[in-house]
Amino acid sequence: MTVHFIGAGPGAADLITVRGRDRIAACPVCLYAGSLVAPEILGWCPPGARIVDTAPLDLDAIMAEIAAAEARGQDVARLHSGDLSIWSALAEQMRRLDRLGIAYTVTPGVPAFAAAAAMLRRELTVPGVSQSVVLTRTSGRASAMPERETLAAFAATGATLAIHLSIHVVETVAAELIPFYGAACPAAAVFRASWPDERALIGDLAGLPALVAEAGLERTALILVGPALGAAEFRESALYAPDYDRRYRPGGTVGSAV
Repeated sequence: MTVHFIGAGPGAADLITVRGRDRIAACPVCLYAGSLVAPEILGWCPPGARIVDTAPLDLDAIMAEIAAAEARGQDVARLHSGDLSIWSALAEQMRRLDRLGIAYTVTPGVPAFAAAAAMLRRELTVPGVSQSVVLTRTSGRASAMPERETLAAFAATGATLAIHLSIHVVETVAAELIPFYGAACPAAAVFRASWPDERALIGDLAGLPALVAEAGLERTALILVGPALGAAEFRESALYAPDYDRRYRPGGTVGSAV
């Protein structure tokens, strides 16, 4: 018996990986994260599968479902939204399974920040503008932020910031970032990227809180901030320059057929 942790992606059912879809189809038990997983994904569960919404369950109850499946010798598909590497509560579940001696696998998924960037049609790392993306959040009831992981500390780098789980404090976010990025820095709030009701509010850092308030966004939205979001006049990467010498194009392409 194996528990298959699967990143179900940001919303749209067709943004799950082929591996993830196949593992869902092979598991007679599916535990999924409530409204954050597209209903269409559950349609890949085999006929007669036990399908459990874990939104109302605590960790003990989730582990009880897994233990019951183990007693029956049934594999479990454990679905989380986005990608499992960030804010998925994966670590605590794996720790419990390690203690119980239950095998598990991890299948990555498309993260929300990638879906948001795709919706905006923006690259978050632009030559000469920003070459780093910081995935962060503000403190919440479930998890406090470590003392040194502040918005100010990350903003001091000038990197593109993808701020999760913080739309409800967007005014505070803007106030903390403006001293570093400036009031006119490009910013966006992306609501439910890749879902049918996806929506993007695009403006500058100073004006973003008003846009969010007018739209009535209170949850399920990602904040993106940084000069890369509005970059237009930037140098091209040397990667595809005609004279760029690299392993698969030694000496570049100058004077040779392309």
